[in-house]
Amino acid sequence: MSQRKVLFLCTGNSCRSQMAEAIVNARLGDAWAAYSAGTQPAGYVHPLARQVLAEIGIEHQGRSKSADEYRQMSFDLVVTVCDDAAENCPVWLGRGKRVHLGFPDPAKAQGTDAEVLAIFRSVRDDIARSLPAYLTQFSGESR
Repeated sequence: MSQRKVLFLCTGNSCRSQMAEAIVNARLGDAWAAYSAGTQPAGYVHPLARQVLAEIGIEHQGRSKSADEYRQMSFDLVVTVCDDAAENCPVWLGRGKRVHLGFPDPAKAQGTDAEVLAIFRSVRDDIARSLPAYLTQFSGESR
């Protein structure tokens, strides 16, 4: 069975799409090759995104990337992960089935250090629960 390709797309490519890329590659790497990008890349991966990934055993070495880097690449699936209630999701003009699975932006969290960290963990856990399940279901439907 060949590996399928998924692109996680958001605006800044510093938190949610990075966590999605890392979690899918760590947990479904035999079946899926995950990538992430942003339409306006922040230029860094948020340190708390790296920290909460490390807490679940994932050492993510990714970098913030522009969606333009992947424009000519074919994907089986392109997933926008922005929270459409709070922000505009980027439009993907490249190849691949497009779906939206939104998550709140933990980089916008406010509060004490402990409260902000809790929000990063919550978003990480939502991503870790929903995206692998969706990709497993998608693989079954489209084969």
